[in-house]
Amino acid sequence: MEKDVELKKLGLRIKELRKMKNITQEELAHAIDKDQQSIQRLETGKINPSFLYLQQIAKGLNVPLSEIFDIP
Repeated sequence: MEKDVELKKLGLRIKELRKMKNITQEELAHAIDKDQQSIQRLETGKINPSFLYLQQIAKGLNVPLSEIFDIP
């Protein structure tokens, strides 16, 4: 299903940005007041994050929100 593919791409992009910043899932989760499992589900495309959740992720990674959507 197309939705699943897009969520996996989004998750991989967030994982890529997190690794570029040398931040663990646990560190990112702590920075945005979430649990590590929530970040794991996001990065594996198992959840469809809300706009507000994506804003929190961008803030936690210290990147503009638009950078999260820079998916090739």
